[in-house]
Amino acid sequence: MSAIALLSVLFALAYGQAASFCIPTEYTMYVDRRECAYCLTINTTICAGYCMTRDINGKLFLPKSALSQDVCTYRDFTYRTVEIPGCPHHVAPYFSYPVAMSCKCGKCNTDYSDCIHEAVKTNYCTKPQTFYLGGFSV
Repeated sequence: MSAIALLSVLFALAYGQAASFCIPTEYTMYVDRRECAYCLTINTTICAGYCMTRDINGKLFLPKSALSQDVCTYRDFTYRTVEIPGCPHHVAPYFSYPVAMSCKCGKCNTDYSDCIHEAVKTNYCTKPQTFYLGGFSV
C-alpha cells in the first residue's frame, strides 16, 4: 500500500472517531422548587462530547466572532414538560426541559443552550425525591 493511501485511511479513521464523540448522552437532572413538597428526578439526554478545535495564532488581528470555538451542541431537540408533585395551587407545577435527538459540533447558541465552561455543581435534591414516570410534550 502506498504511503499516501495509508495516510488517507488513517486520516479518515481519526476524523471519523473525533467527529463521533459529540453524541446524545444520558443525563439525570433534579428539579427542586422551593414552594413544592418534592424534588423531581428526570432522566433525559443532553449533547456532550468532544469537538475538534484549533487555536488561531492571529488573535490580535481577528474580530471576536472569529475566535469562538466549536462546542458539542444540539442539532435537533424537543421539549418535554412534566408536573412537579406537591406544589400549592398558587404555584405553576410545570417544568419544561430539552431532550437531545441529535448533536453537532458548532457555535453555542445561548437562545437554547447553557454555554458554560464548568458543569453545574448543584445538581442534587434537598427534599424527598420522586421520579418522573410520564408527561406530555409542548
